[in-house]
Amino acid sequence: MEPRRVPPDEARDLMEKEGYVYVDVRSVPEFEQGHPAGAYNVPLLHMGPGGMTPNPDFIGVMEKSFPRDAKLVVGCKAGVRSAKAVALLLAAGFTRLVDQRCGFEGSPDASGGIDPGWRPRGLPVSASGPADRSYEGLRSK
Repeated sequence: MEPRRVPPDEARDLMEKEGYVYVDVRSVPEFEQGHPAGAYNVPLLHMGPGGMTPNPDFIGVMEKSFPRDAKLVVGCKAGVRSAKAVALLLAAGFTRLVDQRCGFEGSPDASGGIDPGWRPRGLPVSASGPADRSYEGLRSK
């Protein structure tokens, strides 16, 4: 099954009108610098001294945090990590996934410009949030 990919405005509408939850798969430092308001953070990759490395607990934390039929919008910085995360989640049995294209910052478009992401479109952003939506809070459940 090919997951649905939506622009940031449609992702926000799914959250507001249809009860979807935003899962930000960026690293903890990226998430802490700003994220879609109300988002949960479950990094697909961790930022380390040698660059980005896979998070071996990604699927396990997702399975502990959300039922497999949860309505989830998955987003990242530009849309690459979220597409990979959605593929992994589908393989793990999650069924109601939406990939938010353009990510938080934006992604290159066909004309060589940037298709703006969540933040540049002026959608609600937060740099803080409830501890139970942070990666540490979700991991310690």
